[in-house]
Amino acid sequence: MALEEFDDMKYSAETKVVAVGRPPREPDGDLNMPISLSSTFHPGGPNGYGRYGNETWSALESAIESLEHGKTLIFSSGMAAINAVFSILPIGSVVTASRNGYTGVMVVLENLVKSGHLDVRFVDVSNTDEVLAALPGTSLLWLESPTNPALEVADLPRLIAAAKAQGCVVAVDNTFATPLLQQPLLMGADISVHSVTKYLAGHSDVLLGSVSTSDSALHKRIEDARKFGGSIAGPFEAWLALRGFRTLALRMERSQASALELATRLLTHPAVERVRYPGLPSDPHHERAKSFMSGFGAILSIDVKGGARAADRACESSQLVTYATSLGGVESLWERRHRWSIESPTIPVNLVRISVGIENVEDLWRDIDQALRTSQLPE
Repeated sequence: MALEEFDDMKYSAETKVVAVGRPPREPDGDLNMPISLSSTFHPGGPNGYGRYGNETWSALESAIESLEHGKTLIFSSGMAAINAVFSILPIGSVVTASRNGYTGVMVVLENLVKSGHLDVRFVDVSNTDEVLAALPGTSLLWLESPTNPALEVADLPRLIAAAKAQGCVVAVDNTFATPLLQQPLLMGADISVHSVTKYLAGHSDVLLGSVSTSDSALHKRIEDARKFGGSIAGPFEAWLALRGFRTLALRMERSQASALELATRLLTHPAVERVRYPGLPSDPHHERAKSFMSGFGAILSIDVKGGARAADRACESSQLVTYATSLGGVESLWERRHRWSIESPTIPVNLVRISVGIENVEDLWRDIDQALRTSQLPE
């Protein structure tokens, strides 16, 4: 089944998330793309084989493409998408990446260094001069902004331009911001990556990833990595993600507004040492984020007074906010990131990451407030 022709430049992103990736309009035709469960196809079409293509994948890919402005491939998880990008680098390539980035990426890069496949320069991506100094000889600049979980913001326009001037491939993990808040490919980046599991799907019920690129040669190489690496998405997961994608704009609008309200209140909470959220005017990354982002996202982090044990007690004492790993869903989640041994040593042991969902903000505040106050009581 073909996809409906859509004038991508005519509509806003808020409309695209609803309208793109639909079947053609015809009498008694489907409004939603059906789930294609075939592994085998008659010859002559674009798919060829179930590991090479799928109609349900194509619908989700076209929807993400409409926001990211680059040809998109979906994968079985965000890490599968990330590994596909790293897999196309020649042995001995130099990668410059954040030292405070997502732990899964850092573990993969560290293992690739140990095996002799890559040379990695870990930098503070919010320190522009430090990143620029690391660029000579770099093959791939891997940028995550805002970073997970410290909410640092990289100067994407300047770093992308500088890297491209030196012939580097630039990839941006756009999971936290989503393409509603920033479009890396329009800034000149070569690749934009998502854990589709998070905001794009938005309901904590699928594992998927995506890679978008405006470079046709890169697209072909990454597509081959998916074909022959086998990290393909399930059709049902793709269908669920597309269904969740339809409410992305509404979910982000609500969650982002609540995140700012909670961050503002937490600034003066007696159990909180520090609030990390670029939407706060007092945040060190606020002015930079405001210069090229259209919003500040729905993730914030706090450093809880009393160290790791107090942070754990806060997370364990919530009744509405769920103590769990993940983010970007309709439900609010929080966790002390250093409960995972692989978390970066530069992240404070008492840092708690909060993914703000779509619940009533006053309900969230009451729950967070009581949990933090409980964390300060004698045991």
